[in-house]
Amino acid sequence: MKILVCITHVPDTTSKISFTDNNTKFDSSGVQYIIGPYDDYALARAVELKESNGATVTVLNVGTSETEPTIRKALAIGADDAIRVDAFPENGHFVAEQIAHIAKENNYDLILMGRESIDYNGGAVHGMVGEMLGLPSLSPVMTLDIEGNTAKMTREIEGGKEYVEADLPFVAGCQEPIAEWKIPNMRGIMTARTKPLNVVEAVDTTEKTELKNYELPPEKGDCKMVDPDNVEELVDLLKNEAKVL
Repeated sequence: MKILVCITHVPDTTSKISFTDNNTKFDSSGVQYIIGPYDDYALARAVELKESNGATVTVLNVGTSETEPTIRKALAIGADDAIRVDAFPENGHFVAEQIAHIAKENNYDLILMGRESIDYNGGAVHGMVGEMLGLPSLSPVMTLDIEGNTAKMTREIEGGKEYVEADLPFVAGCQEPIAEWKIPNMRGIMTARTKPLNVVEAVDTTEKTELKNYELPPEKGDCKMVDPDNVEELVDLLKNEAKVL
């Protein structure tokens, strides 16, 4: 079984975010980057399937050379090889086109990725990849087990869970608790240095969207303290100032 795991290179959630060039570009100065947390779950489950089913795991990232330390971390966790599409990930459609092109060339049995990236939170790439490949796409997948050519999954839906079966191949957007995050050990870190990392050119695509600018959320306002015994003042503030009543 051949598994493709698509990973993102995203800012750590503790990083302070700012923009440059009149709020049209993200300022990456001093920002710590990580594998997207949902992608980490997908990668961890892929490595588990590799260990139990004898699969091979390839990680794929669409990004410039700055993403290679993140890719090497994925190799240290347990992936066998990696592909980097040498292009800036402009938008979800562009990324999906690149993933679909690689997948068509290599005939993977299973394509895993996070339910969404934590920078743009679009949550649409897995669906677009499935459509481009003519494959089923399921998200968010919380459990995944493979029996022969059939996958059994638990998917989160509004108000509950859905139990689904699908034949390979298909695309899945993953989330917790599909697997436990894995931390690279020293042996994994050392072997990752020699594992293949193939850099390929991006395929041409038609741009569907155009970025205009970024905007930070407004700063939090002042907090007013109200004596717990003064219910009338609290109700007045909620009604006339906060206007939530």
